[in-house]
Amino acid sequence: MQMAFFFNQTRCSGCLTCVVACRQWHSIDRERTSWRRVETIEEGSFPDLRVSFLSLSCLHCENCPCIPSCPSSAMTKREQDGIVLVDPQKCLGGSTCGHCRKACPYAMPQFNPNQDCKMEKCNFCLDRLAQGRRPICVEACPMGALDSGPFDELSKGYGANREAEGFRFSEKANPSILFKGKDGYRRVK
Repeated sequence: MQMAFFFNQTRCSGCLTCVVACRQWHSIDRERTSWRRVETIEEGSFPDLRVSFLSLSCLHCENCPCIPSCPSSAMTKREQDGIVLVDPQKCLGGSTCGHCRKACPYAMPQFNPNQDCKMEKCNFCLDRLAQGRRPICVEACPMGALDSGPFDELSKGYGANREAEGFRFSEKANPSILFKGKDGYRRVK
């Protein structure tokens, strides 16, 4: 089984509730790191403007480039659900390393300067998952733009679309995310 996220780009208003909920749940210093981020995609010129939003966290890729790039084996992928984790005790830290961030096509691993520059990233809210709950970003989204669950179940319910405006799908990494993209979006090359 591979856990995954679903993002409905047509519903996202860019409110950042998912980002704030994640920071609060995980006690993340909002000035330093963000395990989930929302990107604003603006196109056109007045009066023909288009604005879209893209909410992303670690995509717990099927073929994670961060794992083999880590010289200390701090990055691992759980066999039972495909969730990618980082062990801060094994991480060499920002002054020495950073290979996992460079290898990630989405630049999701981040150094926390308050934790001796150890790498951190979305852990799919493992504490909530253990209680049968969904990640906090999913539960907090007021627009219902996010969902999570086993990849196969999400694809049965939402389809197999892997593209959205502003997103570059990496066939090599094969990120565990599905989308409902905006109609008429332009594929990012």
